[in-house]
Amino acid sequence: MSEQRPGGRRTRLALAALTAAAAAGAAWTLRDVPAAFGRRPDGRSARIRNSPQYRDGVFHNAPSELARPAEHPEIDRSTVRRMLFDREGRTPTAPVPVVRPGPPAGPAEGVEIVWYGHASALVEIEGSRVLLDPIWSDRCSPSAHVGPKRLHPVPVELEELPQVDAVLISHDHYDHLDMATVKRLTTSQSAPFAVPLGIGGHLRRWGVPEHRIIELDWDETCTLGELTLTLTSAHHFSGRSTTRNTTLWGSWVIAGPTRKVYYTGDSGYFEGYAAIGEKHGPFDAALVQIGAYDAAWADIHMTPEDAVRAHLDLKAGLLVPVHWCTFNLGLHPWAEPVERLLAEAKAQAVPLAVPRPGERVDIDNPPEPDGWWEASA
Repeated sequence: MSEQRPGGRRTRLALAALTAAAAAGAAWTLRDVPAAFGRRPDGRSARIRNSPQYRDGVFHNAPSELARPAEHPEIDRSTVRRMLFDREGRTPTAPVPVVRPGPPAGPAEGVEIVWYGHASALVEIEGSRVLLDPIWSDRCSPSAHVGPKRLHPVPVELEELPQVDAVLISHDHYDHLDMATVKRLTTSQSAPFAVPLGIGGHLRRWGVPEHRIIELDWDETCTLGELTLTLTSAHHFSGRSTTRNTTLWGSWVIAGPTRKVYYTGDSGYFEGYAAIGEKHGPFDAALVQIGAYDAAWADIHMTPEDAVRAHLDLKAGLLVPVHWCTFNLGLHPWAEPVERLLAEAKAQAVPLAVPRPGERVDIDNPPEPDGWWEASA
């Protein structure tokens, strides 16, 4: 029998300790992931089961002849390779200028918009306030430690926001529905969350009281005082894990007594915009998704040119671009969405405002685009 060397035993013990420490570290890093997945609807809800958008256990987009088919409906190796290795130009080279909003005053009597970055925005309309797709976390991910990281700081802490009348969610992807932000808003705000069908399950798991959850199907409306909120269609998908489309996605019509704002959420270009413009327009302004486009995602994300076309279909006044700047989620250069948008909006004579994160835009007196992003690109 060979003699066991003390040094070898110590090495094995050290390796075992390192392995255990690594496993413990991984467990600590991923501890919030199961909760962040939310709760999958079980299909027993009569409202979900009876939705015209729901069949075969999942939600579906409306049929479209205009939505361009993706070159690769599923993410293929080429797309993954580009996402991982073709990173040049996809993040800013200098700090993104951020505007810190002043102390909250009363809500605007007209229409004013504060864009906080990505798709998060505050819409003030005729004395009411609506918060859109808020994400205040450092990463848009089920984990606080891995995933796309914020490219600029939040302009204002979540608890410093004024009291709002509603929080609107467009769909349940991590860059639009963030568990940590929802939990903080549950404490700091008293407003209801208005969400597409099925997303209420996520909110319930995260501790949002039942009386603060309003779930809507497409073309359903809720009224909060003088504020009217209507969930409208979008051409997209949903899912927080490997299972897709168990919750609905959508866009929002935000209406005061006389004025209206539209928010696209995420969507490919489709004929739904013309139908929404005909039924609910004209709009004083539209917040339109412009970033994270690619030929592989043509059916779920608009290009900047699509955004202008959708804006015209909607019969909207001022175009305010969203879904860019804050997270590296696309395969294009960081500033390309807004540069392409600026060129197309000028060609189509569409009025445009491009606020810095945290900057307030008065729809009746919008600032001219000043190219602030050029110094960071």
